Amino acid sequence: MNEAIGFIGLAALFVMIAVRVPIGIALITASFGGIWALIGLPAATSTLKIAPYGFAANWQLSSVPMFLFMGFLCYHAGITHGLFNAARVWLVRLPGGLAIASVFGSAGFAAITGSSVACAAAMGRIAVPEMLRSNYSPSLATGTVAAAGTVGALIPPSIIFIIFGILAEQPIGKLFLGGAMAGLLTVLSYMLVIVIWVLLKPSAAPRLTEQYTIRDRVRTLPSILPAIVLAGAVFGGLFTGLFTPTEAGAVGSGISILVALFMRTLTWVNFRKSLVESFTTSATLFIIAIGANMLTRFVSLSGADEGIAAFVIQISGDPMLLLAFIALIYLVLGMFLDPTGAMLLTLPILIPVAANAGFDMIWFGVIIVKLLEIGMITPPVGLNVFVIKSVLGEGVTLGTIFKGVVYFLIADAIVLLLLIAFPDIVLLLPEMFG
Repeated sequence: MNEAIGFIGLAALFVMIAVRVPIGIALITASFGGIWALIGLPAATSTLKIAPYGFAANWQLSSVPMFLFMGFLCYHAGITHGLFNAARVWLVRLPGGLAIASVFGSAGFAAITGSSVACAAAMGRIAVPEMLRSNYSPSLATGTVAAAGTVGALIPPSIIFIIFGILAEQPIGKLFLGGAMAGLLTVLSYMLVIVIWVLLKPSAAPRLTEQYTIRDRVRTLPSILPAIVLAGAVFGGLFTGLFTPTEAGAVGSGISILVALFMRTLTWVNFRKSLVESFTTSATLFIIAIGANMLTRFVSLSGADEGIAAFVIQISGDPMLLLAFIALIYLVLGMFLDPTGAMLLTLPILIPVAANAGFDMIWFGVIIVKLLEIGMITPPVGLNVFVIKSVLGEGVTLGTIFKGVVYFLIADAIVLLLLIAFPDIVLLLPEMFG
């Protein structure tokens, strides 16, 4: 009977998600109602009181709002604005040079903000109009930026890696290092897609006529210096052990304020806007995480987790089959849920299964984040695609953007297969740094 209540609760959860109830509210509602049905209203009310504090009081979670604030302030204060222009000047002579510059600009932006959505929104405002003015194919221009924005999920400081590290009890610094290698490989694969696309169809990206001298290129370097100083200070201190990943968020926020003051771009308006966006985004993430924490308790109480585990165990004898099953779960969920929601919904069940199957948890975390990244541009709901659409308005259709991201999805699939076939790609840096 209890197990049946558990599965009914899970079914109710997916129904609520299907009718567009916010995932955090859906998680809390299904869990509260399920615990009420299992052991009564007082126990459900007690869980609702205890779960939020029990999860949010985790010290490592304090890095989430700090990294978010650093990213939002860098954007609003213009610390990252020179990245695309510098890449444009240096790479303009390559086939699809503006698109490649967008990928590099996105990678640099991601290395500071750690947010795929913020990365896509920023580069969508800066790079896409520039490419369209240069007569680039709308599919190439929008598809490149939508896909390149997903690099923010892999390149540290990634909010998703922080949450995974807390849930899986893994060193966040090692996850950052593993993600950096996967992110670099993704950037290279996107560049290759652009070059092949333009070589096969030159009209998609007409060669630009601008000529830049070495002096012109050198003049762009000061515009990227603030971003380099910030990223170098945060990552240098993080990976040399000067401060922990949790402290890195606070250090990065402090340095971003100093850099913005030095640039004379820090105003009360953009400071306040950065704070508000950090608070609202953090609150959204925490509500979803608290709901996932309650769902774990409900599923465990009902015994439904044992039924799910029994099914998964049947296929876990073959690790590759198990991994294919997990990949299918995330690719399907990625079509309908945001990455954080999909991860928090599934990890409480999948982490023990992956550990029992003998997967290295650092490698497994990078694979999960890569799958979530792919979900951000997968039809019909790819989150980054809608971000680009919202930034550009009526100037471009969703069909045009999805047409462009198809080629990058193929590259993502190849990168994913490489990460699975050669785990050392992910594990090399974490093992080197101990």
